[in-house]
Amino acid sequence: MNEGCIFCEIVSKEAGAVIVFEDEHSLAFLDIHPLNPGHTLVVPKKHYPSMAEMSPLEVGRVFVSVAKVMKGVMRASKADGINIGQSNGRAASQEVFHMHVHVIPRYIHELPEGFPERKTASTADLEQISRKIKAAIEP
Repeated sequence: MNEGCIFCEIVSKEAGAVIVFEDEHSLAFLDIHPLNPGHTLVVPKKHYPSMAEMSPLEVGRVFVSVAKVMKGVMRASKADGINIGQSNGRAASQEVFHMHVHVIPRYIHELPEGFPERKTASTADLEQISRKIKAAIEP
C-alpha cells in the first residue's frame, strides 16, 4: 500500500467504493464521476504508479480482470460498445498515480458528440448499476 493513494485505500477497504469485481490480483469499482453509468476502474491490488513499473505477467493479470469486467459492464449497461482506457504519466492525462484501466460503456447515439461529459453519480445510482454488473460478470 502506498501512503496517501486513494486507490490503495480502496483496495485495503479503508476508503469506500462500489466494488463490482475482485480476485487475488485486482479490484474493480465504479468511477464516482462516470462518463456513462457503469464506468468502471480496474486496478491491481499492489501499488504501481503506472503500467511502466509492472512486469508483463502482472499487466496480464490485470487485463484478464479487465476482460471479465468489460463483458459484465457491456451486458449490464446494454452498451453498444466499450472503450478501454489506460494512461501512463501526467503527460498522458493520468491523474491518480496508481495504475488503473477505465472500462467505459458507449452508445451509438454518442458518436457525433465524441466523449460524453463526466457526471456525478449518487450512491443509489452506483449501487443499482453495480448489482447489474456483478450479476453479469462471469467467473
